[in-house]
Amino acid sequence: MNVAIIVAAGRGTRAGGGEPKQFRALAGVPLIIHTLRRFEACAAIDEIVLVAPAEEASAHVAAARGELKKVTRVVEGGATRTGSVWRGLESVPDGEIEIVAVHDGVRPFVTPEEIARTVRAAAESGAAVLCAPVVDTIKVCEGGRVARTLPRESLRRALTPQCFRYELLRRAYEHAHAAGVEATDDAALVEMLGAQIAVVEGDARNIKLTRPEDFALAEILLGENR
Repeated sequence: MNVAIIVAAGRGTRAGGGEPKQFRALAGVPLIIHTLRRFEACAAIDEIVLVAPAEEASAHVAAARGELKKVTRVVEGGATRTGSVWRGLESVPDGEIEIVAVHDGVRPFVTPEEIARTVRAAAESGAAVLCAPVVDTIKVCEGGRVARTLPRESLRRALTPQCFRYELLRRAYEHAHAAGVEATDDAALVEMLGAQIAVVEGDARNIKLTRPEDFALAEILLGENR
């Protein structure tokens, strides 16, 4: 069985709007519901665990219950992203999970096909990350000056989902917990174990909605999809 852990536990203050960004409406539908629909439509995912403010998230999921049959539980998030993913991992039973797909709840434009490709790559190699090419030139700056320029041909933007064999991700989080390590993505913790991570090329439109302008762009992208 393959499980998706959708992480949407933050408060999203940078996005504005006066409410947590994962519950903010896009085209009249809460953002988190758009994201959950993508995983619901992916045949490679059998079960969805939503890590989010439990009371609010449960109400939204209940309202969309007819179309979100794979959402089996809503788990209260932790104080950090790492803590939230760990709570999601702890909520799934040992011994039944093959692949875990971890996804940012505020990335509603991932496609079911991208999810499936990343799951397949993780099943083959143990770990896989959806990525997009870097189109800007990247400068390393130190002390207010450019120190060097990085070759963008070898650079990628890490997207989500990031997919792992369950036992590998569990071991990475246990190691991080013991060492007191926090990370902004799951692959960084798996890298600490020395594991190889496959790269799956994804679409640059799989954006993370963080700032007010991101929501304006999201409305445009939703209009194009319709």
